[in-house]
Amino acid sequence: MTFDDLRVFVAVCQAGSLSAVARDLACTQPAVSQHVKRLEQATGVRLLDRGPDGVTPTAEGLVLYTAARDGIVGVDLALRQLSEMARGQTGCVRVTTGATTIRNFMSDAVVNFRQRYPHARLEFRTIISSRRCFESLAGGLVDLAWVTIADTIPGIEQRPVMELPWVLATRDDDPLADRPSITPADLTEIRHIQLPDNAVSRVHLDTALNRLGIQLTAETGVADWNTAVLLAELGVGHAIVPSLPYDSAAASHRPLRFQPLPFLAPLTVGWAVRRWETLSPLASSFADMVEQQCRDH
Repeated sequence: MTFDDLRVFVAVCQAGSLSAVARDLACTQPAVSQHVKRLEQATGVRLLDRGPDGVTPTAEGLVLYTAARDGIVGVDLALRQLSEMARGQTGCVRVTTGATTIRNFMSDAVVNFRQRYPHARLEFRTIISSRRCFESLAGGLVDLAWVTIADTIPGIEQRPVMELPWVLATRDDDPLADRPSITPADLTEIRHIQLPDNAVSRVHLDTALNRLGIQLTAETGVADWNTAVLLAELGVGHAIVPSLPYDSAAASHRPLRFQPLPFLAPLTVGWAVRRWETLSPLASSFADMVEQQCRDH
């Protein structure tokens, strides 16, 4: 059993195909099969079920896959950290964020990081769903994820940074825009623009509404907060979103009003990592800079 055997096995489990992994590694399918056979001989159990549509891990294979994946990711992160330490203040920090994150939470931190570490590289990957961000972390594709804080995620550590109150986005000519304040009963009148079922912020919002006995019927669905606000601006419906400067880029001509909803529990956002103790010094420094920006603003 070798480290390469484990790497290939993890790749096969993720791809569900021996031939696909062979193509990726520029080798033959029998060579890929040989890696798996060595693991099966070493463990004494069958690790893969082979079918007409590809391969899937057996119950025993799933145990090895989970352990091997986590171990490989940990070793890769350690090797990257050692490389950064050997080169000094250089290297790359890989961050996954939502579409509005950099502008609203990280702009000052990016500038400060560039000034302090001119030879380091920041790599941003825009992923709308917090759940997909967690998957990228678990797979070792990124170092840091800015997310809506969720319930406990196995293998992921989360650190709350700030709370965002909810607001109702309406057009200025909407009847609700003239009300001095919005009540829970008022929300029953809205044409709700809804986030996807798998969005963590959607789960938080639904939970807060359910506690008040409010169930909204959605006429329109979107993938992110910015799109929800845009559709509210177009008169398609009403958007319940976290309080952010959505209108900062075009405040002079957007016919929108954002009305506070203090009766809804705020949304908590912050960092998620695999393990803080193994985070590279560069990534840890960038995370701290973002938190400082949030405190200052």
